[in-house]
Amino acid sequence: MTEQPQPTDQPTRTAIVTGAARGIGAAIARRFAQDGYAVAVLDLDESACAATVDAITADGGRALAVGVDVSDEAAANAAVERVAAELGAPTILVNNAGIIRDNMLFKMTVDDWDAVMGVHLRGSFLMTRAAQKYMTEAKWGRIINLSSTSALGNRGQANYSAAKAGLQGFTKTLAIELGKFGVTANAIAPGFIATDMTRATAERMGITFDQFLEGAAKEIPVQRVGLPEDIAATASFLARDEAGFVSGQVIYVAGGPTD
Repeated sequence: MTEQPQPTDQPTRTAIVTGAARGIGAAIARRFAQDGYAVAVLDLDESACAATVDAITADGGRALAVGVDVSDEAAANAAVERVAAELGAPTILVNNAGIIRDNMLFKMTVDDWDAVMGVHLRGSFLMTRAAQKYMTEAKWGRIINLSSTSALGNRGQANYSAAKAGLQGFTKTLAIELGKFGVTANAIAPGFIATDMTRATAERMGITFDQFLEGAAKEIPVQRVGLPEDIAATASFLARDEAGFVSGQVIYVAGGPTD
């Protein structure tokens, strides 16, 4: 297992990754473990985190599964406290947890809107507020929020697009407020990534996943769709000491330029 070099007087850093049971979150959690961090794998269903945790521990890493509804204030606070007690003070946080409730505006319900805002925006706020005290005490921290190219606008995703755009403003504000404590905040905005979420979209469209991927690849300059590991590699860089002068940025990982 290849570990990222850390100062000799620096204990192993602890990272929290939300929505890490599968997809992008799981890939980031595994990559962080390879980089030498202890990783808290958070998702709504703790048992669903088992595969990610098992993959990390099988490779010699340290991981902890934690079930949490990130939109619940008490639950978010308790989850962060549990991570601090069982793995160590978290100084890296990836706010990746997310859901979709796609629909055209005239069909979108208030519940559709509130559910998406609750997980993406409220959840990121609650998790960050709970974790930032450990970062400011350590005078070092990394906050990585998962936005999306949908932040630029996407048909049928008024709620999701608004939430992802909101995360970009949230990220820039965190960078301003927390920079003096040695804490950076950045957002990754993935383009088309092959995950269970995009597979579900293909099913709703009535086409096969392979057809969906093939069609999407034709519209991307690099002529392929993204993989969760592409996003994990970007998160790995942003979490490093070497990225300490990168803050308040939105990095589009989309296989080509964005508007």
